[in-house]
Formats: sequence, structure tokens, C-alpha cells
Amino acid sequence: MGPATAPGGWKNALHYGDNLDVLRDAIDDASVDLIYLDPPFNSNADYNVLYRSPAGHRSEAQVEAFKDTWNWTLDGAEKAYDEVLRSPCTAAAAMLRAMRQAIGENDMMAYLAMMAVRLIELHRVLKPTGSLYLHCDPTASHYLKVLLDAIFGAENFGNEIAWLRSTPKGHATRRLASNHDVIFLRAI
Repeated sequence: MGPATAPGGWKNALHYGDNLDVLRDAIDDASVDLIYLDPPFNSNADYNVLYRSPAGHRSEAQVEAFKDTWNWTLDGAEKAYDEVLRSPCTAAAAMLRAMRQAIGENDMMAYLAMMAVRLIELHRVLKPTGSLYLHCDPTASHYLKVLLDAIFGAENFGNEIAWLRSTPKGHATRRLASNHDVIFLRAI
């Protein structure tokens, strides 16, 4: 699939696959008004799509939707990191380089490298008047905010929205329950 050649050539289409490939192959520069990004949260869990019967009963059939487990050596994180360093977004490259030096080559760094290369592409497709909402959880929100500042400009920070859950997720006894997610708004 090549880039959309006519204005709106990709509208009303469902793209299945890695959003990085879709962004690069099917979405024109400065063509999107609104982006809501709900990426994996680096939760170290696998997620399945569960099916129901035509009558609405739960079926045993399921398919793996995605793995929310990141690893520096196995997931192409080094390639994503190198792509960010070669990108024209020098602030993102500098920030990612500093993060790697600070936290090392670990699962979080793999997640951040994979997110950074995608955020750069999202910036490319967003119109100058567009808005981006990034939904994440507190385990990576502080890192993602710094990446957003580097890619979109700190001056374009719109807001941090705390999405309070009615039922907190329980954790090990040494930590408080997690009761919110974070949504960052970038308005260019």
C-alpha cells in the first residue's frame, strides 16, 4: 500500500497492523486534525481478543491481540532508537540519548524507543491546527511527557488529564493501588 495520493484517500479505511507502517505508508504529512493514541502501557501482560457466539455467549475462541512486554534485545528497540537518532527531530534524538544514558538498556528504554519513533511520525501527520491526546499510565507518563516536549515543543503542552478509575488496580503490598491513568493533550 503506497501513500494516499488524493486528499482524503485514506479516509474511512481500517488499517490493521503496526501503526508505524500505516503512518509511513498511508498517511500524508499534516493531514490529521485529531489523534487519540492509546498505546500499550508497558504493563508486561499479553492481551487477547475474546469472541462471543451469535447469541452473545462467551466463546472459548480467542486470538492474541498484542503483547505489552518490551525488551531491549528482542523487540527491535535498537533499530527504533537508531531511527530516532537519524530523524530530523534533533531534540527527540538528544532526549532519547539522555534517557538511555540515565536508565540504561532495559524494558522501559525499549518501550520509550518504540514510542519515540511513532510519536515523531504522529507529529508529521498532525495538522498545524491539530491536537493529540496520548493515553498512558503512571509507570511511563513522566518519560512520555518529556518525549512529547522534545517532539512537539514544550510550548504546545495543552494539559494533563487524570482519568480516575472507579476501581483501583491492586499491586503488591508495598505499593499503593493505582487509581488513575494519564492523558496528555498537545495542541499545536
